Amino acid sequence: MDTSRLYQPPLMPQLLIEGLNRHHDQPCLFLGDKVATYREVRERTSQLVQALQSVGLGKGSRIAVISGNRPEVLANIAAMQLNGCIGTPLHPLGSLDDHAYILEAAEIDALVFDPATFDEHAARLQARVPGVKHLLAFGPSTHGRDYLALADGFTPQPLVAPDINPEDIASINFTGGTTGRPKGVMSSYRVTSYMTQVQLAEWEFPDDLRMLIATPLSHAAAAFFIPVLQKGGAFYVMQGFSPDAFFDMVQAHRITATMLVPVMLYFLLDSPRAQSADMSSMQTIFYGASPMSPARLQQAITLWGQVFYQFFGQSEAPMVVANMRRKEHDLGRPQRLGACGRPSPWVPLALLDADGKPVAAGEAGEICVRGPLVMSGYKDMPEATAEAFAGGWLHTGDIGRLDDEGFLYIVDRTKDMIVTGGFNVYPREVEDVLSRHPAVQQVAVIGVPDAQWGEAVKAVVVVKSGIAADAALAADLKQTVKDAKGSVQAPKSVDYVDAIPLTPVGKPDKKALRARYWSKEARGVS
Repeated sequence: MDTSRLYQPPLMPQLLIEGLNRHHDQPCLFLGDKVATYREVRERTSQLVQALQSVGLGKGSRIAVISGNRPEVLANIAAMQLNGCIGTPLHPLGSLDDHAYILEAAEIDALVFDPATFDEHAARLQARVPGVKHLLAFGPSTHGRDYLALADGFTPQPLVAPDINPEDIASINFTGGTTGRPKGVMSSYRVTSYMTQVQLAEWEFPDDLRMLIATPLSHAAAAFFIPVLQKGGAFYVMQGFSPDAFFDMVQAHRITATMLVPVMLYFLLDSPRAQSADMSSMQTIFYGASPMSPARLQQAITLWGQVFYQFFGQSEAPMVVANMRRKEHDLGRPQRLGACGRPSPWVPLALLDADGKPVAAGEAGEICVRGPLVMSGYKDMPEATAEAFAGGWLHTGDIGRLDDEGFLYIVDRTKDMIVTGGFNVYPREVEDVLSRHPAVQQVAVIGVPDAQWGEAVKAVVVVKSGIAADAALAADLKQTVKDAKGSVQAPKSVDYVDAIPLTPVGKPDKKALRARYWSKEARGVS
């Protein structure tokens, strides 16, 4: 008797089908002046499923997506899941070199893109990476096939889940790397299913769920897909974030929930409309992706009440490692606003020392987790995978401590990674670009405290003899990185020094370098 499926839980494709089938003419997606019902999203998903199949893309096919926020992005996410495809999102602000590396490393078969913005970019990527056999455009394109026109030729059919198991890979997301090689995090269907179950068990979603999406649909916002469907809610999608547009949408549609990265909240708080905007309908503001300034969070709670809900995770164990509930955002306990919440009971967590042993109560240690939420590993990087999984735990690289009430505080990182405005920047990648500049003798890149972005990228540079260390050179160095890696990775500031401090073995001493800028801070991340 075959019992291989007897104990298998529902996976994302099954949850998507159940959610999309649960309602019919109820609004599901608002974007611009377009409103799509559950029935319309379901039928469009079916057409996209058939379109992908018609060009030979199915179970195990690897598809990358780069697009602005448009209705087809959500239906395409569903279609890829229902075909058993492996998805890889590309960041819209990334460079051609970064995107080409990802396409090659992930062995991408097809690129789905928004032709309004990325038509030429897609063509250049395919020229760089011949393994990309299909360019599928959300509309008419000079270089790719019109994916939407192709889908129009199919009659919607009932949605059917693919023949997959929990350990099949659902996505490969690239996180970058301190060695200069971005790492492809392989997440199985087990991970996404378990994350969604924890979200539905723990997260404080309003009963009447009108979810404003201000971040890219193809990235973090996609994690809200199943919860919104299961709640019978609707997505209200911004095509570009601005405080005025945000406040307008909240008021016009009586938005009850949203998700923001800290820098977005700072922009809202600094808007002239922060005091007067009607936020009375808002019940939950989810936030995460980088540490929140306790002072700015206190300001926001004073303005809009205890509507904030924090989540904590990373690509290797996404979003539900810890959480801080709305009532725990207590202005009477201001020190707690620097925490990232309590560890989830569904995700085993330990604070370990350098030898892999638990630290004493109240002491700081590396945050390590295990369980169904953990990735399958880094693609084609067995040594990095083994290091991440040392001792039977996923080592997150974050240093944390638990207070006597069980709240987790992140106090530092074991890795060089910088989190600026919710985006990850890996110093080695920026250093590699700057070290090729003819004026640079030596360079170290670190994150420094920044009131707006949490952390800002700073380049500390030793210039070659005879070179003027001036503002013009600093501007050129910033532009060089922007051209090579994109605006997110470009240094916000450049400091000139005579020498970069070294460790006893001759490596740049990043800890000593960072201490110059963080000595007045309560924690080593921001």
